Amino acid sequence: MIELSPSVKFGLNFFHPLLMWVLLALSLYAAYLGLQVQRTRNAQGDEKKELIKGRYNIKHYQIGSIILAVMVTGAIGGMAVTYINNGKLFVQPHLLAGLGMTALIASSAALSPFMQKGANWARMTHILLNFVLLGLFTWQAITGVQIIQKILTKA
Repeated sequence: MIELSPSVKFGLNFFHPLLMWVLLALSLYAAYLGLQVQRTRNAQGDEKKELIKGRYNIKHYQIGSIILAVMVTGAIGGMAVTYINNGKLFVQPHLLAGLGMTALIASSAALSPFMQKGANWARMTHILLNFVLLGLFTWQAITGVQIIQKILTKA
């Protein structure tokens, strides 16, 4: 096994939280885009023509794809750093919620082919899963800050 210097190990502690805060902001932007897609779908006439120009559906799909990849990779990375630095994972609510979030985002993304075919049940499920995901993500951000505070007090 490769032995990392203490300063590298310490610095790795901050990569996951920073990445997740950026991802939370990106997720809020994706939610905004999703609401714009819904507005476009429900609009009529000139308003609909104007909203279509925003290409919100394409942006939402692209941002969502990036979020999926970064969240899964970030979750694995967070666990890897914890294991590297401690020789074990701490099975606590932060880890369990993070694993649940990974399953939620994968499930939400898996609904895309059904939504593209116009399945309203898939659209509603996608929206519900993503609202739950945003709620968990906000809670994760708070508990993540608490974990960082513990790491800093031990340093």
